[in-house]
Amino acid sequence: METCRRSALALMLMFAVWPALSSNVLSQNYPVRPIRLLITSTPGGSVDTIARIVATRLGERLGQQIVADNRPGAGGIVAAQVLAKAPADGYTLILGSAPLLALNPSLYKTLPYDPLKDFAPVSLVGSQDLVLVVNPSLPVTSVKELITLAKRRPGQLSYGSAGNGTGSHLSGELLKKLAGIDLLHVPYKGVAGALLDVAGGAVAMTFTTFLSSQGYVSAGKVKAIAVTGPNRSPATPELPTLIEQGVAGFESYTWYGILATTGTSRNVIGRLNTEIVVLLKQPETLSRLNSQNIQADSSTPAQFGKFIAAEIEKWRQIIRSAGINPV
Repeated sequence: METCRRSALALMLMFAVWPALSSNVLSQNYPVRPIRLLITSTPGGSVDTIARIVATRLGERLGQQIVADNRPGAGGIVAAQVLAKAPADGYTLILGSAPLLALNPSLYKTLPYDPLKDFAPVSLVGSQDLVLVVNPSLPVTSVKELITLAKRRPGQLSYGSAGNGTGSHLSGELLKKLAGIDLLHVPYKGVAGALLDVAGGAVAMTFTTFLSSQGYVSAGKVKAIAVTGPNRSPATPELPTLIEQGVAGFESYTWYGILATTGTSRNVIGRLNTEIVVLLKQPETLSRLNSQNIQADSSTPAQFGKFIAAEIEKWRQIIRSAGINPV
């Protein structure tokens, strides 16, 4: 009888620890099947291009196919919902970005996901600076001169944006706050309209990507005077940052990173992070990202998590001070 009781107890103990043991074994062998990478945009856009570059190289290193799954809509919310509800096994990932993770929490009254609670950061992938361009007839050649002119004409200089709550809009609000100037915001439905009106003189300036503005700058239709990142961009090394030109603390750029579902094992997160860090140092990866004006930038999972939290708080303050009401 005693032997039977001991056998039963041992069997119960085995079944109790089996899920944890099996989960640990599976994570150590990860990955054993294809991985899905959620993309927040339609095929062909810059976000999609970046995601596919990373997916191809990461899949090669992991020895498994990474399937691109485009889920556009609602500022990335559609894709984020899929990740938040996915099993925490590392087989569903997302290429997150600044709008999805740092801006949406302040631009929407309610979100079906919490970027700090529902997602497990894996690593930053890269960043993309914006360029501050002005109409060629505007009598300025630097940010310092622009600020001086704006202080002489409070509320008279206008800046176009790709729309309310977009990166170009918030970059203008950040400049207003840090430089102590008053600019008139003119929202457009996309950056194309803003660039066209800067070239035509309807608005004085805009913040846009290098790729979007390159043709206008080369043709002399707009004048580039600064980049928005913390350091000069390899694509435009001749352009100083706003920080260099006296706007202390000005950093406004789009960043990208890989995330999994919260609860994903440390083994899986660690494996993904290790391979991403390595692939972002490979010349072919760097060349392909640079072609999209993306500067590679990896991190540890903990560093990425702290970065997201800091970005949420930074842009929350800017959005509130600008009087942008969440929808």
